[in-house]
Amino acid sequence: MEFVSPPAAIGNEYVRDFNSVETRFGRIKLLRPVDSVKDRLGAYYHWNDRQGLKQSINICLEQDIDLSEVEQWSVSEGHSGKYAVFLEKLQKAESKG
Repeated sequence: MEFVSPPAAIGNEYVRDFNSVETRFGRIKLLRPVDSVKDRLGAYYHWNDRQGLKQSINICLEQDIDLSEVEQWSVSEGHSGKYAVFLEKLQKAESKG
């Protein structure tokens, strides 16, 4: 688990919307699933982290993700080529499922 100091950002984009969960200790803010995908892809884009790529695909397989938002963010981060790799691997994973 990671706790970040405000303002939270993924790449060059500030996170404005959060999900939250109530616990006995109070409310905890969480990234939305689409932001979790972007966060994991950021690890792949910037450090060639294959585990980040796999994690982003797994999130997409379990959640309803707006891929146009992910694509727009990927292009703005300068990684349209790696986004294409992600999309190809996601489509292969979906066809197996």
